[in-house]
Amino acid sequence: MPQRDVFHATVRTALNRDGWSITADPLVLFVGQHTLFVDLGAERLLAAERRNERIAVEVKSFVGRSAVADLELALGQYVLYRGLLRRSDPERALVLAVPGAIYDTLMSSELGQVASAELELALMVFNPEKEVVERWLR
Repeated sequence: MPQRDVFHATVRTALNRDGWSITADPLVLFVGQHTLFVDLGAERLLAAERRNERIAVEVKSFVGRSAVADLELALGQYVLYRGLLRRSDPERALVLAVPGAIYDTLMSSELGQVASAELELALMVFNPEKEVVERWLR
């Protein structure tokens, strides 16, 4: 199993506080002879629609030497996991969880905006100090 992200527990707490139940930690994807791990699986009841909303959350801290290199790796994982989920669990949406400071700088820059638009990213922006979800962008 891969090493957990620096903010793994923080995002788990933030999701719980936002009304989500963690259903998998990690969410395991099997593809042929390969096994991949999305950081978290979660769901919550949509009372008005009387159904559960299900997500897979890939947590990224952006603590490497280069935020751009971290973004490249995150986007590669996102595209791969999204494709696999569309085949194996099409009702589950993939979300990339990023710290607020990264959203306010890198993801709000022209580079981040192009990546978000071209790849149709679903983002969960979280506050690592308060352990809360700041916003959802889908």
